[in-house]
Amino acid sequence: MTTTIADPTTPDSTSTGTPPKRKGKLPPGQRPLVMQPSSWFVWFGIAVFFIFLLGILIGVVVDSFGTQWFDSWLPEEITLGWYNNAWNRFGLANVLIVTLIVAAVVVAVSVVIGVPAAYLLARRSFPFKAVVSALFLLPIMIPPITYGIPLATVMYNLGLGRSLVAVILVNLVPSVPFVIMTMTPFIEQINPSLESAARMCGATTKTIFTRILGPLLIPGILAAAVLVLVRTVGMFELTYLVSGPQSDTLVVAIYRAMTSSGGGEARQLVSSMAVLYTTMMMIILIIALRFVNPTQLVGRVSEMRED
Repeated sequence: MTTTIADPTTPDSTSTGTPPKRKGKLPPGQRPLVMQPSSWFVWFGIAVFFIFLLGILIGVVVDSFGTQWFDSWLPEEITLGWYNNAWNRFGLANVLIVTLIVAAVVVAVSVVIGVPAAYLLARRSFPFKAVVSALFLLPIMIPPITYGIPLATVMYNLGLGRSLVAVILVNLVPSVPFVIMTMTPFIEQINPSLESAARMCGATTKTIFTRILGPLLIPGILAAAVLVLVRTVGMFELTYLVSGPQSDTLVVAIYRAMTSSGGGEARQLVSSMAVLYTTMMMIILIIALRFVNPTQLVGRVSEMRED
């Protein structure tokens, strides 16, 4: 019987404390060169989604410039006449002005009302605070049509139906709570000791809001305003219930164009209005995101607290 004695000078995984390498396992920090089947499936789904989305957008844009388009890949002729016809037939100049007025007023009023309300929710404790917060969440969580019909009934009973005032008021119902719910966690992350130190130095409430909290709240206010702006321009249900010929926003005007004459309007007219609506939304987003990036909101607040 032969006994093998291990040489103490020979390096071994057990003596050095390094675990033996296993087949199929990579060291920490390294990734395999070939993706797993599940990763391929996810990327394939994302690619199919964007291909379909891009195809729909390209189809609508091409359709808005084409005169005849039957059995070919592209229209036989290209023209701008559909945009001119839609502009004159549906009064798009007035529609765009109404859309911008409604969006600007709703954003301004929502910020003026929502920021102080969010400050009270973030800094004050009072009875039934949780109930109040839940009430603010309701217009955001439930479908707009559920409270839109009672709101429209009230507007028509007050004689405000089909007016610009009614369109602004109904859009404020979900917009103000949206600003409150957006700004409340933002304010909660700002250190309250800044306000306490300012009060000890003799600063008034107005000075605290304008000189101390104001600059810190600007990123949150801009982010909330951007989200409310996009939400208001795209709000269809509430606006449709109370708007009229002189108070339609662009999204409602597109729907009326699709359903006018029993759906007999030329498809190119509707496509041209859809292109105008998409272009308007893109311009608004580009201008808004030029001044604020909502994805960096939490990061900015964290940096403020660390400072």
